[in-house]
Parts: sequence; C-alpha cells; structure tokens
Amino acid sequence: MHLHYTPEQCAFRAEVRAWMEMHVPAEPLITLECREGYDQHVEWERTLAAGNWGMVTWPEEFGGRGLDLIQWLIFEEEYFRAGAPNRANQNGIFLLGPTIMEFGTEEQKQRFLTPMAKGEVVWAQAWSEPGAGSDMAAISSKAVRDGNQYVINGQKTWSSRAAFADWGFGIFRTDPDSKRHKGLTFILFDLNTPGITRRPIRQLHGETGFAELFFDDVRVPVENCLAGEGEGWNVAMATAGFERGLMLRSPGRFQATARRLIELYRRHQAEAAPSAREAVSQAWMAAQAYAYNTYSVAAKIIAGGKIGAEASLNKIFWSELDRSMHRTAMQLLGACAELKTFDDGSVNQWLEGYIFSLSGPIYAGSNEVQRNITAERLLGLPRVGAG
Repeated sequence: MHLHYTPEQCAFRAEVRAWMEMHVPAEPLITLECREGYDQHVEWERTLAAGNWGMVTWPEEFGGRGLDLIQWLIFEEEYFRAGAPNRANQNGIFLLGPTIMEFGTEEQKQRFLTPMAKGEVVWAQAWSEPGAGSDMAAISSKAVRDGNQYVINGQKTWSSRAAFADWGFGIFRTDPDSKRHKGLTFILFDLNTPGITRRPIRQLHGETGFAELFFDDVRVPVENCLAGEGEGWNVAMATAGFERGLMLRSPGRFQATARRLIELYRRHQAEAAPSAREAVSQAWMAAQAYAYNTYSVAAKIIAGGKIGAEASLNKIFWSELDRSMHRTAMQLLGACAELKTFDDGSVNQWLEGYIFSLSGPIYAGSNEVQRNITAERLLGLPRVGAG
C-alpha cells in the first residue's frame, strides 16, 4: 500500500521539514520530567508558536493555521523525523484544546485556546484519585456551589505535568447525592490558586513528571465549568476519546522509533539473537499499519464521521507497539541498556523511552478496560456477569 499526496501536501511537507531542520535543537533536551528540562521544553513550545506551529489544525483566530487532519499527520511525521522534543503541553493542545473547541463557550475559547497554542499556559490532567484510577465514575472529590464560585475539596493523584504546569483540568462531584457517572462537572483551575497543594511523585528514573494534588476549600469561578454543571462525564469521555484516538499519539512518533530501531539493529546485528530481526521487522510493519489506519480514520473524520469505541482499540495498539519496540531495543543493547549515557557520552534515549513505555498500557485508560470496551461496543459481546 502506498499513500499518494497532492502537490500542495508535498509543498507543505517541504515547508515543515525545512523549518524543523533550522530550529530543532542539535542536542536532545534534558528530560521533561525535571524542572530544568521542563523549562527547556516550554521554551521549545514558544519557539514552535513563533513559527506558527503550536497547533496547526486550530483556527487562525486561536493561534493555529486552520489545516486539516491529513496536513496534521504530515506535520507530525516531519516533527518526529527531525527528532524534535516531546510536547510539554500535550495535555492542553491534544486533549483539552479539542474539548474546549467542542464544548466551550466563545468566551472560554478566546480565553484559553490562544495562550495554549502559544505555549504561554501549560496544562496538567487531573483525572485519577486514590480510589478512582481507570474507573473515573468512582470520583469523590467534591465541588460545592457557593454563589458564583465552586469550593473544591479532595485529592487527585498521578496528575500528569502537575508538578510544574500552570493550570489543570478535571472532573469533580457537584451533586453530593449522585452516584457513578451522574452529578460530575468538568472544571478548569489555576494550579496556583490558594488551597491547592502539589506533592511531586518520583518515577522509576527519580524524576517528577507527575504529582498528587490536594484541594482544601479551593475557590474556582463557576465560569471555569465546561459545558454546564452535571455534564462532566460526557465532556470527560470526549476528552478520553481524543486521548485514545488520533491526537495524543500520532503515527509519526512510532514510525520514527521504528526507524531508530532498525538503525540500532544494524549496529548490533553481529551479536543480536536470531529472533531480533523478526522483532525489528514486525515493529516496522506495525508502525506502518498504524499510520495507514490513522490516515483512514482522518479521512473519515474529514468527511464528517466521528471516532467512537474504535478509539479504545487504537489505544491498545499504540501502547503495546511502543512497549514492544522499546523492549526489543533494550534486548539489542544488552547490558548497556541500563546505562543513562553510553561510553561516547551520548544520552541513552532508549532507556527513558522504555521506562515510559511501561506506563502505556495504564494511562489513557488501562488496556484491560479498553479491551472490555472493545468487546462490548465493537464486537457486541455480553458484559461479564450480565444476564
């Protein structure tokens, strides 16, 4: 199978490639999971914005270029081909931004989208709680209406980017008598609001990309509610769809990893196990298959279609592909795989990628839950224990 691009799309690819060649840092940035590295990545976000690349699919009035999803996929392919840094504001531009586009008021769009696209405000995602991980319907943190404010009390955990970000978004229980997915409200909040305490969570490599958030009588304006009180579940499910679907993990990311894996195999071919060749070939084919499928989905959306439960199948595929590719890389590296830097002084990007890939089957909804969704909503299988 081959993809055929229009002359306009080819010209756009050339434009992106030329800009990336001129602006992508020659050396990898420090990890995004520490303060210094976070600041470096935020500066990169602003460099992108200066070139009008912050979020190319958004309307021009909100800091975008008004491009379609095919052009976005081309942009992402060139972005990762150039080895550009990971996006510090991915929770904002890929998850919250599209959600505000769909559910936000005009005032909210004007207020939040342009600073997001410009990298001026970085967002944290605050879904999970100690007693509500993949099961968001079990959320218990409360937001009580007091005039034109909500008073929030509770706790969030594993909040991505919350250690350093500026704002956060999450769902809170605004109806104290409600159960499960009823009575939840989607609220945006400034992380520097009095009453919010951040407690960084150290990961396997010792850095703090996540944080616990504690809310003690935190007052947030009612105007920061998205889509209306009690609509939080519907809004959050739309956000989760963006997370599991096209935006959060574009094919360009995995195609670039597959190319790097092929290069790694060529360097270690002499000492590699016989099964390594097959694993590397499978990684390349899977990355290409994911790309072709994503182009198909993008064309469907451009034609007016929507992503439904297929997003869960999509999430399972890319998360397990990422883990498989990095596991193969670690096997090729042998004992060197555990070194943070190699003998030549270069950073072992495979190690950090491998550690992060282990979380892939958990974040954006655990793969066990996604398999249940796939079985019930796509295959029509009965719910376990039903009937």
